[in-house]
Amino acid sequence: MSVHKEIKRVTTHVLAEMKLKGEKIAMLTSYDYSMARLVDQAGIDIILVGDSASNVMAGNETTLPITLDQMIYHGKSVVRAVTRALVVVDMPFGTYQGNSLEALNSAIKIMKVTHADAVKVEGGKEIIESVERILSAGIPVMGHLGLMPQSINKYGTYVVRAREEVEAQKLIEDAKLLEEAGCFAIVLEKIPAELGAKVAKSLKIPVIGIGAGGGVDGQVLVIHDMLGITQTFSPRFLRRYLNLAEEITGAVNHYVQDVKSLDFPNEREQY
Repeated sequence: MSVHKEIKRVTTHVLAEMKLKGEKIAMLTSYDYSMARLVDQAGIDIILVGDSASNVMAGNETTLPITLDQMIYHGKSVVRAVTRALVVVDMPFGTYQGNSLEALNSAIKIMKVTHADAVKVEGGKEIIESVERILSAGIPVMGHLGLMPQSINKYGTYVVRAREEVEAQKLIEDAKLLEEAGCFAIVLEKIPAELGAKVAKSLKIPVIGIGAGGGVDGQVLVIHDMLGITQTFSPRFLRRYLNLAEEITGAVNHYVQDVKSLDFPNEREQY
């Protein structure tokens, strides 16, 4: 019997057990009550309230503009819908870098107001003081290494990270640092598959990939990308399971025609 089917509620302990048994972890983003409810009922293990809400919900070019209060709004909406999945809320840019006390206060506010299960932060050695401070309050932390969207202005491009030996070595060291600090899991974004597998093998905690190959402990995608709501974003790692953009456009177009032709509402659809 798989761990996935046995449990009624996913916890950090359950995720560790899944890694131990070699059972892959499935993770998706959600930002609102209705979508989170469907995703949770479909059996997802982790729901990430991602700062990608900045892109797909608010229309910003990067994740940087989204605020702590906006992330809390999305987090609260998602938590209300979920009965099984572990809910992780991204800490937005500027709420934890460079000031560990501010990081702690931001994390506490997220946990108290949203009732989420954990927070996620981007970075390794540079933010380790903040990670340790958040963990000291008993708040579970998920790390994020590789391509870190909050640092996009530093990179200047969304290309694959850690191809070079120096960057790959730093990523391995950062991953071990995050594990030693007490993070319960790490997301690796857009790195070579071989490196992803190497990191997953060297850590006791689960490693979840997005464009990090199949040798990691689980996978995550942005739900708007996976369902084909967004159409302009097509990296190699993305598999579209639906083309909802086409379906929704078609349905709305049909509705418009029915309203204008007086076909809607018909006699059965009025009082």
